[in-house]
Amino acid sequence: MESKAFYDILKSLSIKYDFTYPEDKMIELAKHAKEEVESVASFPAWNQREDIKAELHVKLILLLARYGYPPVANDDVYKKILEQAENFKRNRGGGRMGKF
Repeated sequence: MESKAFYDILKSLSIKYDFTYPEDKMIELAKHAKEEVESVASFPAWNQREDIKAELHVKLILLLARYGYPPVANDDVYKKILEQAENFKRNRGGGRMGKF
């Protein structure tokens, strides 16, 4: 399952903002984040439609909250994860996404 890009951003944010998060939960969260994006990315031109992007943002924020990531609320962390979600298809198409 391709979720390495999400894992990489979660891991890099935990390092940048100096917080610890369990590795197994981070892998699981990355997989679920990828699934949420896949469910929305099936719509044509989804990343140009504000209603669909807003729905994805809400889903991802709720997912992050369910996993307690980050342990302390940080708007920049949310912003970076949402940016990763919006870049998902382009990155995947470029072959940069790994598999877990």
